[in-house]
Amino acid sequence: MKDFFHSLPKVELHRHLEGSLRLETMLDIARAHQITVPINTTRLGQLVQVQNDEPFTYQNFLAKFATLRMFYRSPEVIHRVTREAVEDAARDNVRYLEMRFTPVALSRAERFPMDEVVEWVCESSQAAAREFGIIVRLIASVNRHEDPALAEQVAWLAADRARKCIVGLDLAGNEAEFDGRPFIGIFREARQAGLRLTVHAGEWAGAGSVREALVDLNAERIGHGVRVLESEAVVAIARERRTPFEVCVTSNYQTGVVPSLQSHPLMKMFDQGLNVTLDTDDPSISQITLSDEYRQASEGLGMGVEDLKRCILASAQASFLPDEERMNLVEKLEKELK
Repeated sequence: MKDFFHSLPKVELHRHLEGSLRLETMLDIARAHQITVPINTTRLGQLVQVQNDEPFTYQNFLAKFATLRMFYRSPEVIHRVTREAVEDAARDNVRYLEMRFTPVALSRAERFPMDEVVEWVCESSQAAAREFGIIVRLIASVNRHEDPALAEQVAWLAADRARKCIVGLDLAGNEAEFDGRPFIGIFREARQAGLRLTVHAGEWAGAGSVREALVDLNAERIGHGVRVLESEAVVAIARERRTPFEVCVTSNYQTGVVPSLQSHPLMKMFDQGLNVTLDTDDPSISQITLSDEYRQASEGLGMGVEDLKRCILASAQASFLPDEERMNLVEKLEKELK
């Protein structure tokens, strides 16, 4: 069955570049740039990957990024980690990848100009896409807890590359303590400039956060969103709009959103007619692949094979590709999945 899940031609809509670094690459970077970290993958993994003996909380999960941010030391590093993230997706039989990245985080370690960071990720992702035979588009991500002025800079840098390599803007970060309202104007202007919109919501905060994303920020997709079920009214809004939910089962467990993998509400969302997709979030931090998420949905949560295939097609249909490219992707997948 493991081979079966790998063999499925998959689509990923929610994967963070900053959560996709290989341990071996981090050790290489540490040696080259004299970064003080443990000298083997086992000990380094304890700092940058969720361990079974750790508390499964969003605070612990987010703490992994504190170490990861140490590694963005040169343009060559950013080119390498971008290429490898695309390669890893292609090896997992992902045919279309929307990878989100955070220009502010990538630029801070060495005070790189953000426009150059954006260009590096664009160049490397598209070169890797050609090399490994996968379609890749990018989503620029901004954080709730940071100055909206930074988000505005990122939005305009992304808009300059709209419909080329960057297709969307994402609002991420700690929704439990920071709401999204300061970003309403920025997201409105980004949409007018040609960017599509996705928002992390309903993960560490309740259904009200999903409503804010849908109604105030006009999000077209919801990152995670599993707590939408706490409000029938918000479920009704999402169902009526056919809003795609980028569901990341393992991540939701490791961040403490659900008490166990078996209690994840994926199937309840599916049964209530919500438009769900399966995604990884941060595959390196969670030590998973997208194939693992499909296996968990099937073997752990009882999703049948035909419903798995529907999730793949739903992901393709929810992509931020232009209409013609999206239709071509859907048609190719439909033929393969028959």
